[in-house]
Amino acid sequence: MMEEKHSMEEERSSERMQVLYQKKPCYEIVFSKTFSGLREELSALECGEKRLCIVTDSKVDELYGEEVLHLLDGKCKKAVKYVFPQGEENKTLDTVKGIYRFLIEEGFDRKDMLLALGGGVAGDITGYAAATYLRGIDYVQIPTTLLSQADSSIGGKTGVDFDGFKNMVGAFKMPRLVYMNLGVLQTLDDRQYFAGFAEIMKHGLIRDAMFYEWLIENMYEICERDLNVLQEMMVRSCNVKRLVVEKDPTEQGDRALLNFGHTIGHAIEKAKNFELYHGECVALGAVAAAYISWKKELLTMEEYYEVRDMFVPFYLPISVDNIDPREILRLTKSDKKMESGRIKFVLLKKIGKAVIDRTVTDEEILAAINEINFSEEDAHA
Repeated sequence: MMEEKHSMEEERSSERMQVLYQKKPCYEIVFSKTFSGLREELSALECGEKRLCIVTDSKVDELYGEEVLHLLDGKCKKAVKYVFPQGEENKTLDTVKGIYRFLIEEGFDRKDMLLALGGGVAGDITGYAAATYLRGIDYVQIPTTLLSQADSSIGGKTGVDFDGFKNMVGAFKMPRLVYMNLGVLQTLDDRQYFAGFAEIMKHGLIRDAMFYEWLIENMYEICERDLNVLQEMMVRSCNVKRLVVEKDPTEQGDRALLNFGHTIGHAIEKAKNFELYHGECVALGAVAAAYISWKKELLTMEEYYEVRDMFVPFYLPISVDNIDPREILRLTKSDKKMESGRIKFVLLKKIGKAVIDRTVTDEEILAAINEINFSEEDAHA
């Protein structure tokens, strides 16, 4: 009786959102506060005769691996786990190769399914393995960080880093389901939690000014991780990405708007040897992009400083120590978003409205990098 009551409460507290692909229903995003609803969602995917493999990293496995594995009991033909070492440095083809070998040894075929349990690294690696193993098998995203829930688990982008260059090898592969347990956000350390918030702020800046204002108005509750506020935040944030992805699923046009802050952000991430979190680098890149927007007279000076300063209450950086601007510029040239030798730079026309600009010069990029570069000389000035 208690189990039935818990299930009813869980159902009332969860929400769902449908994502379309080529104007047809493709998968649902389920927003919940526990993992308990996952069993029912997997049953709806007819997993009874499937082998399921949870792919996760060593840290997430310690926290949730056994709990999720236990939920699969009686819901599938066989359930196994593949655990790889935690860390961005393991987002490589070698890790994918290990997954391939494990799946072959476990007898996985095209009717079976992978479950990506973890942050963006686990999600991207699992998605790429699913896209390429036997030319494609199904997978489910179970993101456990704010960054992966807000961004990487949605939209079907998969990939791995290559020789330190972000996501240079990848494929588009839509998941069958995205299941978000928002309760896990309570367990993240502060730095990881707030790093993920950069992608949520990005969604407001590029597409939804009212959502951006809502984030500021609910700053205290977001910082305190109020679950009801977090659920509304995630539904609204994911809806922005859903609308963009449905319009342009393979990034031929408007989907590139989601790269706001990423061109310079990715370059800083590599230059700093991944010492900074991805979301922290996105925040820095967003400040640089807003600066260029101001200098190109798209934003006013007041709007630029507002965008810059609004990252601060959410514990995100707006400057970075001792980077070499010319090295950052060089690294932007190896970004996968280059097109015919020019960078597709995402700028802000106003708060809530992003545009793609192919006219940004090296001088403008250098000026923006210098704007966020904090050197020892600055400290003693």
